[in-house]
Amino acid sequence: MAGKSITGSNALTLDDLQQVAQVLKSNGTDGELVMGFREIAPEDINLQEPVFIVFDGLPVPFYIESFTRRGNTKALVRLTDICSQEDVEEITGKAVYIDGSAIPEMSLEEDGFYALVGWTLLTPADSESLITATEVEKEPEFIEVGEITDFIDIPNNPCIEVETENGAVMIPLHEDLILSVDPEYQEIIMQIPEGLI
Repeated sequence: MAGKSITGSNALTLDDLQQVAQVLKSNGTDGELVMGFREIAPEDINLQEPVFIVFDGLPVPFYIESFTRRGNTKALVRLTDICSQEDVEEITGKAVYIDGSAIPEMSLEEDGFYALVGWTLLTPADSESLITATEVEKEPEFIEVGEITDFIDIPNNPCIEVETENGAVMIPLHEDLILSVDPEYQEIIMQIPEGLI
């Protein structure tokens, strides 16, 4: 079942790969599966290039036979050699990788708020920390809320979905709540309304 192994001088190692998705579950009984994507939109996957799943510490290539997008961060996928529900169960929960050099850079200028998927959301530890930090010129304290897993473009009320310790939460992405954006470290700091997290 496990794809074709890579051998030779052109073989990719784990260091060459970047995780772009995870196998979430089967869809039906004939090997179709649901993948959840992170840091890269499903449409940015090159269907002519293999994706990789790690078995026993080695990346094994699989080619995508069919690909149907579902929402902003999921897709129904068929992979070579994955032909049954049992095959899908064997890889459910596993990370899916692509060659890291093939990942297009996302930017807020070109991709808008969709580029925030995969970023870390932070919030001030307390409302007075910003005032204190300004007065004494030291870094304010921040709390890591979680990883941004989706952007939902609701008309007049865009939201981000954030995976927190207590599960996924939706947070309004209003400009008045955004304190700073750091593309280099892929972090966004927001004042989060009380009761949301």
